[in-house]
Amino acid sequence: MDTPSIARMYDYLLGGKDNFAADRNACEVLAAGIPELVSFARDNRAFLGRAVEYVSGRGVEQFLDLGAGLPTGENTHQVAQRANPGARVLYVDHDPIVLAHGRALVADSSGTAFLMADMRDTDLILGSPEAQGLIDPDLPVCVMLVSLLHCLPDESDPFGLVRDLMGRLAPGSCVIFSHIVSDDTAAAAWMTDKILSFGTPWGRVRSPEEASQVFAGLELVSPWTDGRDQGPRAVDCSTWRHPDRDPVARPKEADVKRWELAGVAFKP
Repeated sequence: MDTPSIARMYDYLLGGKDNFAADRNACEVLAAGIPELVSFARDNRAFLGRAVEYVSGRGVEQFLDLGAGLPTGENTHQVAQRANPGARVLYVDHDPIVLAHGRALVADSSGTAFLMADMRDTDLILGSPEAQGLIDPDLPVCVMLVSLLHCLPDESDPFGLVRDLMGRLAPGSCVIFSHIVSDDTAAAAWMTDKILSFGTPWGRVRSPEEASQVFAGLELVSPWTDGRDQGPRAVDCSTWRHPDRDPVARPKEADVKRWELAGVAFKP
């Protein structure tokens, strides 16, 4: 309770109540250097909803939500099952507080389960009774990596983990991805150092080029609502298929030094 948790900090930024003083204080420290921190979190959550709706529209019925975090409004299974009542969602997180709240959320929801596991343990996840009861390995799976990989240090080889996981899934599988990035070395280091100074296990803010490794071997879809083949395909999450915004690779405001690079990509 005395060490900030990324899941609880995110909950606080989204206006939730499942957080402690340490989480709130950490967010205030970060907000002093990142004034747009709250909109940062809300834009990312809105991206999750748009992306899940899009993937569901492409016919994908299975979702593996890694690093799911604390339940809030418009969770993955709610969006997916609204688009397709037969959609199945397995949430995975290694935080016991997330597990308790998550299991309560999905207790009355068919086709949905919560698994306590570290996303780095792919064998445990795919071999779990929860996965075997929900996920058909012969059908496409949407792997959700929303605000997750920046929580993993380089020594965990986060992008190698994703390549291994995608290699084990059927063609037509996809990733929904967002990652905190910066094109300013000092700004990236400031946020990374602040979070690590809280004693919170974390990775780092990476460059857009580093984060884009996740799409290697996959086919990025257009970030435009009309699917046009124009401009970058990995974009600021707040502009991905947003009905009122054109997609941009980074925020237009020069004083915004950090953003969430986002995209959806399919396995051929």
